[in-house]
Amino acid sequence: MKKVLFSPIIAAVLVLIIVVAIPNQWIEKMIPKSRISQAATELNPFMFQGKYVQQKMLEDHQYLPIYGSSELARLDRFHPSNYFKEAGGDFTPFLIGRGGTESLIHFLNFAEQTGQLKGKKMVFVLSPQWFQPKGTDESHFVPNYSSLQGYDLAFNKNIDPALKKKAIERLLKFSPVQNDPFLSVMYRAEITNNPWTKRESAWIRPFALAYRKLLIKKDLYYSLVGGIPHKRDLNPQVKNKSWDELAAQANHLGEKKSTNNHFYVINSQYNKIHKMVPSLKDNKIGASYGESPEYQDFQLVLSLLKQAGAEPLFISVPVNGPWYDYTGFPKVGRTAYYERIKKQIETEGFQIADFSHHEYDPYFMKDTIHIGWKGWVYADKAIQDFYEGKKIDVEVVRSN
Repeated sequence: MKKVLFSPIIAAVLVLIIVVAIPNQWIEKMIPKSRISQAATELNPFMFQGKYVQQKMLEDHQYLPIYGSSELARLDRFHPSNYFKEAGGDFTPFLIGRGGTESLIHFLNFAEQTGQLKGKKMVFVLSPQWFQPKGTDESHFVPNYSSLQGYDLAFNKNIDPALKKKAIERLLKFSPVQNDPFLSVMYRAEITNNPWTKRESAWIRPFALAYRKLLIKKDLYYSLVGGIPHKRDLNPQVKNKSWDELAAQANHLGEKKSTNNHFYVINSQYNKIHKMVPSLKDNKIGASYGESPEYQDFQLVLSLLKQAGAEPLFISVPVNGPWYDYTGFPKVGRTAYYERIKKQIETEGFQIADFSHHEYDPYFMKDTIHIGWKGWVYADKAIQDFYEGKKIDVEVVRSN
């Protein structure tokens, strides 16, 4: 009876030992080369919370990483992933982010890749909604936090110590870090002169290092298995079109798909909220995106990218003007954000495609907060100009 009972346990332990003992190099050799191209549009959290796939992507000049949040999942014919594929672009967009992926999460991701960012062109899509008065919260941080990236930051000696301390002080405010018995101690040791905390950190460091190695191996196995493939239906109707033609096409498509409201919101999304719409009128009076802890979090991103020598283009997405007016969100509270974020980016010497003047441009936005249709056309042109080293013109879409 005992033999029957313990045999599965012994077998499971043996399998676990074998899995852990397999050298990382062996696992890497088994990962198919197609994994990187497969991951480019999957928006799989295992990919951007890990490191292997992103490292390989950054090594390949074919890919242009695009960092952002939930807007990346709003795929249509004008989305960069479809447009540059169908129009025969010189690069393949690689999407990194999902809903709730805000500045602090992106900082952890970039910190893990600092050695590969020098001279690397990338695109970073900003959302005004990140800049809430209280900044990011647990509901946004927790699902997107990566333990591997958190531990890699603890062992990272390449980041400016002052920048690292600022990031750690911020990260210690969130439960995944606070509740980690190894990481919380190591982080606190970085920002304190308390000798007991530093001794405790030195004692647990070997255990933390062993755990980090397990996290690395876990990431390799996830990369080996891969995510659930998502078939993306490519739309060839953007081929051989001038920017003017694309903008007209986007305008027509938006008009066709937004017929049940006067906010230029896609019908399918408006159907989900229309019962609540009356209760939302003037419920944002006095609101503003002008003051938020998110600006300090975003500065961590800017400082790290500058230290790493990266070449980012920031895309400043507007809000949906008619909708924000309806909710009573003051224009001054929106303008404060547009002006502050633009100044913050340009102060660091980075480029920004500022589309804030498109608040009232029909079909520039797909719903109440996400860029779409015509907005992607303008973004595509800015991305292409940026990639080719041209001056970015965001005032009008012109024919080639």
